[in-house]
Amino acid sequence: MKKPANRPENAKPKVAWYDPCQLMKTGMEVMVSTVIGRHSDHRIIEAVIAPKGAPFRDYTYFHHVGEDYKDSEKDSERGERDEIWVDYVADTGDGWNATYAVAYAIAHPERCVNSLGELAPGQRGTLLIMGGDQVYPTASRKDYKDRLITPYEAALKRTDDEHPQVLAIPGNHDWYDSLVSFTRVFIGKEWLAGWFAPQDRSYFACKLPQGWWLLGIDTQLGADLDGPQVEYFESVANAMGPDDRVVLCCAEPQWILEKLYSSYDKEVYNESNLHYLNKKVLHGRVRAYVAGDLHHYRRHANGFGVQKITCGGGGAFLHPTHAPKARVLASDGAITMPKGRRRVAAKEEYEQRAAYPDEATSRWITRRNLLFPFLNPWFGVLVACLYFITAWMFMLPTGRSEALCGSDYFSGVLTNLIDRPAASFWALLVVASVAFFTDTHSPIYRRVAGTLHGLSHLLTIILLGWAATMLVRCYAGNLDLALQFLIKAAVILLGGWFLGSMIMGIYLLISLNVFGRHYNEAFSSLGVEDYKCFMRFHVDTQGDLTIHPMGIKRVPTKWKDEGEHAVPRWEPLNGKLIVDPIEAPIRVTKGLSQSASNKI
Repeated sequence: MKKPANRPENAKPKVAWYDPCQLMKTGMEVMVSTVIGRHSDHRIIEAVIAPKGAPFRDYTYFHHVGEDYKDSEKDSERGERDEIWVDYVADTGDGWNATYAVAYAIAHPERCVNSLGELAPGQRGTLLIMGGDQVYPTASRKDYKDRLITPYEAALKRTDDEHPQVLAIPGNHDWYDSLVSFTRVFIGKEWLAGWFAPQDRSYFACKLPQGWWLLGIDTQLGADLDGPQVEYFESVANAMGPDDRVVLCCAEPQWILEKLYSSYDKEVYNESNLHYLNKKVLHGRVRAYVAGDLHHYRRHANGFGVQKITCGGGGAFLHPTHAPKARVLASDGAITMPKGRRRVAAKEEYEQRAAYPDEATSRWITRRNLLFPFLNPWFGVLVACLYFITAWMFMLPTGRSEALCGSDYFSGVLTNLIDRPAASFWALLVVASVAFFTDTHSPIYRRVAGTLHGLSHLLTIILLGWAATMLVRCYAGNLDLALQFLIKAAVILLGGWFLGSMIMGIYLLISLNVFGRHYNEAFSSLGVEDYKCFMRFHVDTQGDLTIHPMGIKRVPTKWKDEGEHAVPRWEPLNGKLIVDPIEAPIRVTKGLSQSASNKI
């Protein structure tokens, strides 16, 4: 009998976003990629070298992979298909537990049950769509191998004909190495575990049965559609019938970002590219928009049943759903009516219909920031060192400070700050650094909250210096000055580790739950692996599209090795994986959606 193991030896833990080394590395990658991205665009090269011919892949037919396993072709024996299942996942490739759990659920729906012990709906998709940010923290060959390919191979290393296929669009994390690693994995007729990867550029178009199309766009790092990509989708649109309809996949939910941040930067945070693509290129055919980037599930819909769905729960840490608020989104004014039907009265604004986790749960989870020192211990080490350096800059010399107490001590520190330009500069630098960290989208919030946050750290440093001084005065006054200094240093370092981190946790808690700010920082500090999500799309024989949003409320942390030849190799140690529907299936018709199951 095999001895149970928690997970593979080479399994990666979740990314520690507040680890100082990780912060520095990620910051450098972002800075370099931003500079390079402004002066080079890999998509132009793709457009030049991409093979000529049909601009889309036709999945109205059954396929099989050729003998050389380098391309797929239509299966003449099985002919056309009248329905299809498609899986969708985004924001994968973080820690092993969450990434593998989602990969397992996608690859083996027959092994998953809901909370009542019933089989989860649906079947493994003919297509798997990866909707951006396939790997964290930054794109590299090693991270793709360790954090994405390894868990997906463990879930589904091999398949039989008809082999499922995978198509992907890149997110900002995929662009951090200028798309080099993404290209190696997804472009070039290769395989991702048991899924064949047939695409030849970083965007794609798929023709599905019953007049449905699935398009994936690449907006690089600046929400930008390049000219060749627009031309590509224009040629795809020319191949569509007048009643055909589209599901549009993008890496970021621009509809959410525009709602939240367009008042601060309209040039970056807007839906203009999506509006242009739908109105001018696709002529209003889009019936559903889907995106990742925000690591939760949130669905908006208008009165006509057009869906805007954010589903970024493929493996990365959870994002909140209660803040920032985006209950109602503006109309995009791109509703087209079926032939022969007049425009009917219905709301064109998009209202929030569902969120996972729900907002009350999300708000409660935020309170875990009160455990910030213990959840992010290495960040506390960095804070402790900065506290010690700052205290050293303007604290009274050992020996003199022990002769003072109360207001005399604090007036002495204030005198030092005034008399020592270096100390004054350092104090201002501490406040400015904290303000720089503050939510950048609101200048007012940055100035006010950032200043108060920075001053709270300075005050804590002064109080720690006073406490250390009083401790030495009361219990170590007869010791050598060097020993007195070491005792004071220890008090400041230990106090800085705990109090400095606690102030950060309290600041993030208040910022998010009260002011709706720092949604990314307040939840990356928690690293919640639970509440993962993905979707299954089903185009049925009646021509309707049904979307099944699926959630994994609790991600297993212990797995049992079934042996290297088993598929899947790792099973949940305590039984079957529990996968529940997030909400009732969403039915989207090619015309105006009735969607009675969701009361739209």
